[in-house]
Amino acid sequence: MTASATRLDRIRERLEQANVDALLVTNPHNRRYASGFTGSNGWLLIPATGSSSPALATDFRYLEQAAQESPEFEIVNMKGGMEEWWGELAKPLGRGRLGFESNDVTVAAHKQLRDVNAKLPASQRPALVQTDQIVEQVRALKDDAELALLRQAVALTDDAFAHAQRTIQPGWTEQRVSWEIEQYARSNGADGMAFESIVAAGPWGARPHARPRDEIIEEGQPIVIDMGARWHGYCADMTRTIVLGEHDETFPRIYDIVLAAHETAAQMVEPGMSAKDADQLARQVITDAGYGDQFGHGLGHGVGLQIHEKPYLGTTSRDTLEPGMVITIEPGIYLPDWGGVRIEDMGLLDDDGFHSFTGTPKLRMIAEPA
Repeated sequence: MTASATRLDRIRERLEQANVDALLVTNPHNRRYASGFTGSNGWLLIPATGSSSPALATDFRYLEQAAQESPEFEIVNMKGGMEEWWGELAKPLGRGRLGFESNDVTVAAHKQLRDVNAKLPASQRPALVQTDQIVEQVRALKDDAELALLRQAVALTDDAFAHAQRTIQPGWTEQRVSWEIEQYARSNGADGMAFESIVAAGPWGARPHARPRDEIIEEGQPIVIDMGARWHGYCADMTRTIVLGEHDETFPRIYDIVLAAHETAAQMVEPGMSAKDADQLARQVITDAGYGDQFGHGLGHGVGLQIHEKPYLGTTSRDTLEPGMVITIEPGIYLPDWGGVRIEDMGLLDDDGFHSFTGTPKLRMIAEPA
């Protein structure tokens, strides 16, 4: 059985639970996950049972590609306006209940879909039903093929960071470091970067999602580097905080608190735990050290075809951790007049706990007494 066929079976189980007869997939990442199709335009229709074949609608540019990449799917040509091909795509469903992805379909797209669907004969007109992250819930549990690609993405990220760390010098700009990372990743097979690399030196590092600037990195400044390569569509995510030259007395003190929080969470997180409780593992360490208000984001998130996927590990999360999830653990402390420290690994959660894919070493320091 192919990876796509197995994934379709898992999606179909969710469709039965959602009480729909088929799912219309418009989210591009969900489309790629379920069908293997990597083109930029297309909709899937996945029946809840295997008695009807799933269909992939795409335009002329991708018909040959779709047939090659998605052999389990019947290909529908998106020729002309939507009213010209919608009936062919929806015909096998008849008057059944058709779920659509409410987190992806805009108000305008829903209106168009509703209007075109209403023009079909009554016997061929499915009822449109809102669904909530059906495919995303399936994607949260990675299969073996995905794990192999994620490990490769992380390995390349490790290599790109090592290259940058060997190369970077005081006097470089943040943008130059970011470009050095991307150039290395692309030269060694990456599709590209999973996101724009964060390179933030000194007080700029107090912004968790700072963009790299055309600003000189000075010796002694903490530098937050958050980066990830993309490999065959799959993302990596890693953060390290380093210093060029001699650090000040604040750096080891803050770094050790963040490292303790990171290691506490990595060692104690387990399946069955609420993602909110997992966040608290690290948050309590930082709060006890007096910096709770300076850790304003969540502990981590899932990673896969997107850099942020289910589950979300944070104070407001309603997710539960399960074996097979790939997550990040990334506590941080951010001091506006000084800078920030964040340490992030990415890895697999299985029955035995968290297993990091990230191979880049962390600094080992003994902080000076406060």
